Amino acid sequence: MRLIILCCLLLSSLTANAKDIAKEIAGVMVQETLQTENGTLLHLNGAGIRSKFFFDIYIAELYMEHPSKMVNEVIETSGDKRIVMHFLYDEVGKDKLIEGWNEGFAGNSNADVVVTLQERIDTFNGMFDDVKKGDTIVLDFIPDQGTMVTVAQQEKGLIPGKDFNDALLRIWLGEKPVTKGLKEKLLSYKR
Repeated sequence: MRLIILCCLLLSSLTANAKDIAKEIAGVMVQETLQTENGTLLHLNGAGIRSKFFFDIYIAELYMEHPSKMVNEVIETSGDKRIVMHFLYDEVGKDKLIEGWNEGFAGNSNADVVVTLQERIDTFNGMFDDVKKGDTIVLDFIPDQGTMVTVAQQEKGLIPGKDFNDALLRIWLGEKPVTKGLKEKLLSYKR
């Protein structure tokens, strides 16, 4: 009997620890921490679903070396950062993705910043094709290098400059975010 009780306690302890390591959102396991290729430990700052017209489009996750609930701290910190987008919708066309990126940049950065970044924005937009359910887009900010873009597990290239990554993060965290609910979820850091 003692052995059975001990096994039950051990199993419940392992289950509790598993919940600390990952959580499920719309059937996708979202890790609480992850390690970058350069060995940096990143912590989940927040995660939520991007919905449009009652359809779930993707799960967005924001990971940071130094998590924060404050938009300015998230954007201004110079540590490693990662945005992960897990697509839930059957297919999002390249044109829709690019339209969304362009609206996000224009709506959350002043016109002078967009003009300064335009060549890099065009390069960034050129990295995308149609994405399908189950695909991921990973946007890794690497200090002193820029933003590494990975689509469906294929590295597409590096967009240089922290200024580009700051503008990219504002798409989700700026004054006119993709959605206010998703912005709140990405800033829901708990320690």
